[in-house]
Amino acid sequence: MPITVESQKRPEGSKPKALRRSGLIPANLYGHNGIESVSLVLNAKDVERLLKQAAPNKTEIVLSIPDLEWTGSTVLREVQVHPAKGTPYHLSFFAAKG
Repeated sequence: MPITVESQKRPEGSKPKALRRSGLIPANLYGHNGIESVSLVLNAKDVERLLKQAAPNKTEIVLSIPDLEWTGSTVLREVQVHPAKGTPYHLSFFAAKG
């Protein structure tokens, strides 16, 4: 059964550090609309839960972006982790084809 995660479009001009301080993790979605990518933010608690359940490049994740009225099947391609803190600080999702 796929995991479902909700995200929001990243506010224009927002700084990643400020987002992280407020409990949000920056992310990108690629391939949902041709070559276009979209900048997103996810709740840090949702990301923690997701990373316990999902294996990068393997687990199907249904990503919901209400701001864009888009929901689709994705794969978690990359998780960047803070070298000192060991906490995730950026995620990359790829939309599944078909």
